[in-house]
Amino acid sequence: LQELQSSGRGRFLLEHAAPFSAFLTDSFGRQHNYLRISLTEKCNLRCQYCMPEEGVQLTPKSELLTAQEIITLARLFVKEGVEKIRLTGGEPLIRPDVVDIVGQLYKLEGLKTIAVTTNGINLARLLPRLKEAGLNAINISLDTLVPAKFEFIVRRKGFHKVMEGIHKATELGYRPVKVNCVVMRGFNEDELLGFVDFTKDLPLDVRFIEYMPFDGNKWNFKKMVSYKEMLDTIKQRWPELEKLPCETSSTAKSYKVPHFQGQISFITSMSEHFCGSCNRLRITADGNLKVCLFGNSEVSLRDHLRSGASEEELVQIIGAAVGRKKKQHAGMFNISQMKNRPMILIVTKMYSHVTFIFFSPEPALMSFPLCQDALQNPPNSKQWGHTFSHWLTLRASCCVFQKHPSSTSDTKCLEASPVGQVSVACQSKEASPGSEFCTRDSGSHTKVPCASDNLTHTDEEGRATMVNVGGKPDSRRSAVAAAVVRLGEKAFRMVRQNQVKKGDVLAVAQIAGIQGAKLTSQLIPLCHNIPLNHVEVSLSLDETRYAVVIRSSCQTWGRTGVEMEALTAASLAALTVYDMCKAVTHDIVIEEVKLLSKTGGQRGDFSRV
Repeated sequence: LQELQSSGRGRFLLEHAAPFSAFLTDSFGRQHNYLRISLTEKCNLRCQYCMPEEGVQLTPKSELLTAQEIITLARLFVKEGVEKIRLTGGEPLIRPDVVDIVGQLYKLEGLKTIAVTTNGINLARLLPRLKEAGLNAINISLDTLVPAKFEFIVRRKGFHKVMEGIHKATELGYRPVKVNCVVMRGFNEDELLGFVDFTKDLPLDVRFIEYMPFDGNKWNFKKMVSYKEMLDTIKQRWPELEKLPCETSSTAKSYKVPHFQGQISFITSMSEHFCGSCNRLRITADGNLKVCLFGNSEVSLRDHLRSGASEEELVQIIGAAVGRKKKQHAGMFNISQMKNRPMILIVTKMYSHVTFIFFSPEPALMSFPLCQDALQNPPNSKQWGHTFSHWLTLRASCCVFQKHPSSTSDTKCLEASPVGQVSVACQSKEASPGSEFCTRDSGSHTKVPCASDNLTHTDEEGRATMVNVGGKPDSRRSAVAAAVVRLGEKAFRMVRQNQVKKGDVLAVAQIAGIQGAKLTSQLIPLCHNIPLNHVEVSLSLDETRYAVVIRSSCQTWGRTGVEMEALTAASLAALTVYDMCKAVTHDIVIEEVKLLSKTGGQRGDFSRV
């Protein structure tokens, strides 16, 4: 505000009205004509991805915006150029005066669209009155078409009420009725085709939303399904799927199955953000202006309003906030570097850190888990037909037997190192690709590829050369690698409490690991450029060693392996941990960078105990 007054910008803009208010235009030229207003922090559901089961600490009622304050602010924004207002929550339809608020908004000259986003529980009962008051757009949240699964996800009953609300909306002539579906791996990604089929006979726009990790939802990050993965799945069933044109500021990529009444859309806020065309501002239920959903920067319009600020002063305050809006995702490389409200309070203060998910431009999903799954009793694969990934942990000590076909020496047994280590059993000239190891407990044998007698990356004259893989057959290849970063007690506790000044160490290291895997051929000169199908990087904290334990895995379908990609991912993640913690201490040790296992290829599989 002080900067605006000193520069004279505020007074100039007030005296020289522009076609679209410069107060709602940021420094990147984005015009904000869409305002989302949260009517309440309360909700009658407890969706797993949105809020903790016990709920959140609610703001006292006296600190929430009154209906009159909502209308006052809305009138100000509409006067400056806002054409669309969406009422959100919490659950907006549990606010007793919601119909009256819609009616008063409808009287604002220049406001073209009044929308509501609802969980649908109260919709069928209230919609006739809301329509009469002036509501002309509806978004209904529905993450599953299976009643039992609905109750599991939202921790409440009410599936049939939501369906009743959807049908009531179509009966009253809403076109389209938007259905918001947050897609979560292991829970509802198997229902993609069912939701598409839902649009066959109803004028719906089913909007598949990439799972977004906000404060207070402690989901495993492997739950995220990318837009491209969803689209590929749907196109396998409906290859004739048509892409529809969309407005510049649209957050959705829309498609339609020919001859279906409705359509589908994808909200790609994680894999392909739409910050460049963002036209949205948000007012929380307690009256704070948020210019970016991902940012924790808020300006209290309520306080200024209640302190008697004039309309001119409020406009200047709003303009200053909009002017500070960053280019994308609150100006952060990833949103894990900031604190934020839980989802229930944003779309309307603190639980755990936010974590960003980065995706590869390749069709396959790039994901990485950070924390344990918060769901204590998830349905098993037989119940829902899902495939859950499991880590295989080999703990038994092992023997390594080796014998070269041309050697007369006896087969020898090498005692393996303790868990997590292994003696290199293929260093002698007698080693061969026929080596194998067995666990002492079970006696089972697993082939372990041994090193070749010749270096494959040099030619006959000893010069470096890439291996020609053109004649090799394509096959499924995978590799798992690991690394350990010993931080010391002080740095370890700061990482665990997310108090390192550079930001969220674990989340940034995960992103670095995934990027490292994708860039391996640019970092390691003789590596081939491989189209990775899947990269997974996980970081966990080991308090007994004050260490960060890193594990990475890579998969591809091709002619060469992905060991180097997995090792690069683990190494880059470890180096990033070091870089972010070196201001705390330089007594950091990176150790145990190693390949844990690999599958595929002519030399067979390898597994380290």
